Amino acid sequence: MDVPATGALSDAGGKHQDSARVDRDRSLRALRARWRTASLASGWRFPSDWALPEVDAVCAAVVKGGEAEVPLAGLARARAAAGAGLAETLADLAALHAVLAEPDAVDGFVAPDVDATPSRLLRVTAIAWADVAVDQLSNVEVLDSLTGLPSAAYLRTRLGEIYRQAAAEQRQAAEDHTLLVVSMDLSRVTGWPRLTGMILVADVVRAVFDHGESVAVLGPSAVAVLVPRDGRIAAHAVMLRRELTERLSVDAQLHEVGKPRIQVIRLPGTHEAACELLGQLSRG
Repeated sequence: MDVPATGALSDAGGKHQDSARVDRDRSLRALRARWRTASLASGWRFPSDWALPEVDAVCAAVVKGGEAEVPLAGLARARAAAGAGLAETLADLAALHAVLAEPDAVDGFVAPDVDATPSRLLRVTAIAWADVAVDQLSNVEVLDSLTGLPSAAYLRTRLGEIYRQAAAEQRQAAEDHTLLVVSMDLSRVTGWPRLTGMILVADVVRAVFDHGESVAVLGPSAVAVLVPRDGRIAAHAVMLRRELTERLSVDAQLHEVGKPRIQVIRLPGTHEAACELLGQLSRG
């Protein structure tokens, strides 16, 4: 009986592992795409902020056939931190359950039903979401764990100070300050490249605006700076774009995303309107 050489066995095992990995990746991407389609069709309001790294963790757990409670809790916390409401988060969970319950549905077009979702998954998701939501209410300044920048809650507080000072001086807040927002379309980027992209953006913004400006992360793909109107805004924006393009071009996947969007936005007339604007920017 002929015995294959050790190298041949090793090659065969390696090819089998590679094939299994390819099949797993293909299944993960297919599940992710069908889930996103179902979630958007059921009312997810801001398509650009659906694709979080935690989504991939949930898909990986499902594809491997393991328990999904832990990654679902992580996703719920990330949704709350990004500003998604509880109803929207549970509807997204229902979309995933509907996709898994109807694997033969074409292109993810299913009918998500929160009431049909297993109660244990609803409970895990709701508790995890509430943990973050309550923490945000009790802490006026929370640092984003990924970028190290203050959260939008800090910027809302800082804007409150700006508007009160302007009112005391009988001026408009927009006369002395403006808002500069850097956003990226990371909807097509998953995993580490997505995380790396936001870390690079935060580092560059922090380096360019290093004279006491108020910098904060608004959501999973946006950073904002409260900038004094001192005549240097245009120069800073040009420097920011140049540095971002140079840093992001190092990674091929991030380079394919395209150029970051830089907006200089006039502050609205009231603090309430400014807070509403931050909410829109964080989800847009």
